[in-house]
Amino acid sequence: MAALCLGLRASLRRGLLEPARATWPAGPRASMSFSSLSRGRKMALSTLGVLVAGGAGLAFALQRSVEASELELHPPNYPWSHGGLLSSLDHSSVRRGYQVYKQVCAACHTMEYLAFRHLVGVSHTEAEAKAIAEEYDVLDGPNEEGEMFTRPGKLSDYFPKPYANTEAARAANNGALPPDLSYIVNARHGGEDYVFSLLTGYCDPPVGVSIREGLYFNPYFPGQAVAMAPPIYDEILEYDDGTPATMSQVAKDVCTFLRWAAEPEHDTRKRMGLKVIMISSIIIPLVYYMKRHRWSVLKSRKIAFRPPK
Repeated sequence: MAALCLGLRASLRRGLLEPARATWPAGPRASMSFSSLSRGRKMALSTLGVLVAGGAGLAFALQRSVEASELELHPPNYPWSHGGLLSSLDHSSVRRGYQVYKQVCAACHTMEYLAFRHLVGVSHTEAEAKAIAEEYDVLDGPNEEGEMFTRPGKLSDYFPKPYANTEAARAANNGALPPDLSYIVNARHGGEDYVFSLLTGYCDPPVGVSIREGLYFNPYFPGQAVAMAPPIYDEILEYDDGTPATMSQVAKDVCTFLRWAAEPEHDTRKRMGLKVIMISSIIIPLVYYMKRHRWSVLKSRKIAFRPPK
């Protein structure tokens, strides 16, 4: 009797302390891994994944091509000569682009982050840049008498501003403030493609679209109504090197100049990248060989612990 009582007491203790286990009918467990599916189901899931990814890519492409307004156009991709991974800027085009800026764009737009010394060795010689700077009268001072005076420009001077302040610029352009062009190709979506399309994209508004007086229709500009009149046209200036000054040529040259202005290190960066690639192609195999040669003994070494007897 004592043994029976002890057995009942132990079984009751186990029942109270251990959690109840759910009993399920015996049978094969369901497996949800991809490797356990049949070949047909694998093909169906793979096809579905490809379709979903393709649909997402198509929707993204359509979203980029169709902007917020149905009349606004996305600028196309033009084959710029400096667009390649190892392509440099066309410095003859940069020189002509500065001429376009000086004779056309500088009447309204500033380039306050560009100085005459930046032209040296890029588009002009030092003597030419000095001659260009001396064409402008720069306000300087005060002198010993405490008065401001004007002097000929120097290489260290920045490009002069067409207006004294932003209020004067707005007053001269019917309330619109001409943007600074120093970094305009980096500040606009599309870069030089957008600027080129904007300069050459002026046209008459479509039927049913009215443009307020003083504005001009341009499908590449957000809102399609821009306060800037068409700035360039065929033979608007005469290039010093004799290049025909067609509208597309003028737009291409000024866009190349603006790309250089926004990224003066363009050629240096690509040259340095080419050097890094060439040096890395030699160093990386050597480092890998030395790693295999030096560390192969240590990596393949087997350490056995033998306890003392």
